[in-house]
Amino acid sequence: MVQLVVFDLAGTTVKENFDVQRTLKNAFKKIDIEISIEQASQVMGIPKPIAIRQLLESIKHPSISSGLIQSIHADFVRDMILFYKNDSTVEENEGVSETFQKLKDCGIKVIVDTGFDRPIVDALLQRMAWQENKLIDGSVTSDEVAHGRPHPDMIFKAMEISGVTDVKNVAKIGDTASDMQEGNAAGCGWVIGITTGAFSAEQLAKEEYTHLITKIPEVLSIFGLE
Repeated sequence: MVQLVVFDLAGTTVKENFDVQRTLKNAFKKIDIEISIEQASQVMGIPKPIAIRQLLESIKHPSISSGLIQSIHADFVRDMILFYKNDSTVEENEGVSETFQKLKDCGIKVIVDTGFDRPIVDALLQRMAWQENKLIDGSVTSDEVAHGRPHPDMIFKAMEISGVTDVKNVAKIGDTASDMQEGNAAGCGWVIGITTGAFSAEQLAKEEYTHLITKIPEVLSIFGLE
């Protein structure tokens, strides 16, 4: 029986129109480095400093340094916070609050995890109001654990927060390959890919999974809660 569901944020529970990719692309452009939206999409889900390093390596940048990565990341964080605080297009995906509420009504813990750092997540969660409406039991960010996705650390942290002890009673839901790799690395009982974000069904199907869905409320039928 599922006791904890760990949901990703951007692209999974939060509506995504390549906003994160576009912000990352713009952070590179500020120092005269061009990357494409498609390249940015390939590194969605993982901790952003690691994503930035991978992108610099993929374009064979001649002088990759921690200072360069930190500079790009600082611009990205600042612009994502401004976006999540102020942009009129920021909203949850269809049926997310209702799904959270149904899970909570059934005694199932709900936690969100992400490749973002805490400052971005605080801005986003304030906008979504899930915490103040008691729809989630907590959140875990990639800068709060030793290793972000695709490692399982955030799942284990979510289990600590929620008091769930058996990972087979945990479901992981996300829109990227790294979400699914995270769930599999942890040994989650359910690893669910969703096609509302960065990766297509065909891309997600290359990973190990228990289910692929097209919208969040479908998880209720997976758990027999419709």
